[in-house]
Amino acid sequence: MAGQFPEDCAEVMCELYWVGDCASVALMCGRFVQTHQMQELVEQFSAHGAVPAYSLPASWNIAPTNPIYIVRENGGQRELAVASWGLIGNWHKTISEARASQSHAINARSESIHEKPTFRNAFRTTRCLIPVQGYYEWATALGRYKPKQAFYISGADNQSLSVAGLWSSWRTPDDQIIESASIITREAVGELATIHSRMPVMMSKERWGEWLDPKLHDVAVLQGLMHHEEPAAGLVPVPVSSAVNTVAVNNPDLVKEIELGEPETLF
Repeated sequence: MAGQFPEDCAEVMCELYWVGDCASVALMCGRFVQTHQMQELVEQFSAHGAVPAYSLPASWNIAPTNPIYIVRENGGQRELAVASWGLIGNWHKTISEARASQSHAINARSESIHEKPTFRNAFRTTRCLIPVQGYYEWATALGRYKPKQAFYISGADNQSLSVAGLWSSWRTPDDQIIESASIITREAVGELATIHSRMPVMMSKERWGEWLDPKLHDVAVLQGLMHHEEPAAGLVPVPVSSAVNTVAVNNPDLVKEIELGEPETLF
């Protein structure tokens, strides 16, 4: 299907998959959860255009370079598509270059997104929403909690969060098209700031149309769409097991809350 992530790219994607341990990851949002069925996402995001040729399996531990769902506008219609997590710049020449770049491009900072070579063109022309059921964050040494303590952050209603994102297309040396995407982040606020300094940019429903409009190129307007008076409204963090640190572990137990002692402070 034109414009979608084709099944015959599966072999290429297997080469791109990132495997490892995330316990030392300092970047915000290096893992997330999406278990909703394709049709649930189509309805929630009113994405009644094209749909992927195949469904992604439920995952409680999505890692960089894994395939993820995105919502975008294509030909005047909102559609659900599949992309590899971690934006690939169009200047890369080999699969190995692409893989190395992706793990460093899973997140795009909202403050500088319009300036960075990796993201600036996509910011102006190919924006998307990334349905995220919930995401994991690891406490930093400057917060209230023990460093590297894992947290699961989600909405109270179990609906997918509508996270602002970017997508782009990259042509492999053997002429396959790989579509990739990044999550946009901002400075964390409120309780989330006691865990980590960054959080995803949430895009409220009434702004979806403008955000997805590929004809909207005005940087000031786009920056305004990413600004919210209460950017962490409705988000609930709970401490979870360190089992999420291992990519190979992928089951519902990862999002179960665990008990912690009193939060630690530096003073």
